[in-house]
Amino acid sequence: MKINIEKIEKFIPKDFVLASDLAESIGVDKSFPGNRLGTKILPRISQDQETSDLCVAAINRLFSSGAIAPEDVECLVVCTQNPDGHGLPHTSAIVQNKVGLSNSCACFDISLGCSGYVYGLSVIKGFMETAGYKRGILVTADPYSKIIDNNDKNTALLFGDASTATLMSENGCWDIVGSQFATDGSGAKELCYKDRLYMNGRQVFNFAQLSIPAQVLSVCKKFKIETSEIDRFIFHQASKHMVDTLTKRLDLDPIKVPFDIQNTGNTVSSSIPIILQGVLSNKKIRNILISGFGVGLSYATSILKKV
Repeated sequence: MKINIEKIEKFIPKDFVLASDLAESIGVDKSFPGNRLGTKILPRISQDQETSDLCVAAINRLFSSGAIAPEDVECLVVCTQNPDGHGLPHTSAIVQNKVGLSNSCACFDISLGCSGYVYGLSVIKGFMETAGYKRGILVTADPYSKIIDNNDKNTALLFGDASTATLMSENGCWDIVGSQFATDGSGAKELCYKDRLYMNGRQVFNFAQLSIPAQVLSVCKKFKIETSEIDRFIFHQASKHMVDTLTKRLDLDPIKVPFDIQNTGNTVSSSIPIILQGVLSNKKIRNILISGFGVGLSYATSILKKV
C-alpha cells in the first residue's frame, strides 16, 4: 500500500497588520516590504488563540470539504516550532481532543521550521506505510507573531501566521518519488530564539543561495529527471529577493516558479503547502519540485509526481 498526497487545505487568520504601516512605525521606508520582501498583509492570530487553534482551523477545512471525517483519521502529525505552552504536552494531542479524533489515532509533533513540510511529508508517509494506516493528516502551524519583536525590522516585516492540513491517503494521486535532506548546524545561531525571534538575514540568504541550487540539481540527477521536465518549482516562500535569486541561479523559467506572500507573509512551514494547494488542481502539471530551507540550518528537497 502506498500513501500519497490527496488534498491540501489552508487557514489564514482574519486579523492582520499592514507591512507598510509597520515599516513606517520602525523607521523603514514604506515601500521596502512590498518591493524587497514581497509582503503587504501580515496575518496574525488573536491574543486568545493558540497554535492548536490554527491547526484545528485548517483540519476543519478538510472535514468541511468532505475529503475525510474525524473518525477516519488514523494519524495526525503536527509540524511546529511554536507549540502551545512550552510544548508539553505535544500540540498534536491537544488538537486530537479539540477536533474529536479517535483515541486510536496516532499523534505526534515534529519540531522543524521552514524545511518542515518537506521533511514532514516523508515522515508521515513512511510512518503510515509502516503502520498500515490508510488516512492521516500532516498539519503545519508556526505563528511567529508569538515570538516576534515588532520593532525588529529583520523579522517583523516578513513573517505571517497561517496553517495548512494535508490529507495523506491510499487514494492520493501525488507521490513522493525522490528526496534529499541536509543540515548545517554550524549556522543554527543565525536563525533562533533569543527571548525573541532573531534572524541574521544576510547569513541565511548566503546559505540558501549556495545550498539550495546544489541540492535541487543533486536530487534531479539522483532520481534521473531533468529540470526541464519539472512543471513547477515551489521553493519556501522566504522572500521575493530569495526566490528571485534561486530562480536566476538555477536558470529557471520564472513562470515555473510561483511566488505569492503578499497577503500572507513568510508563513514558515506553511509556505510551501499554501502554494502547492493551488498548483495540484492544474491538470497539465505532472512533476513538481518542492524545496524548504531555514531554521537549523535545515534544508530538504522532494520531487512529487502525479500518479
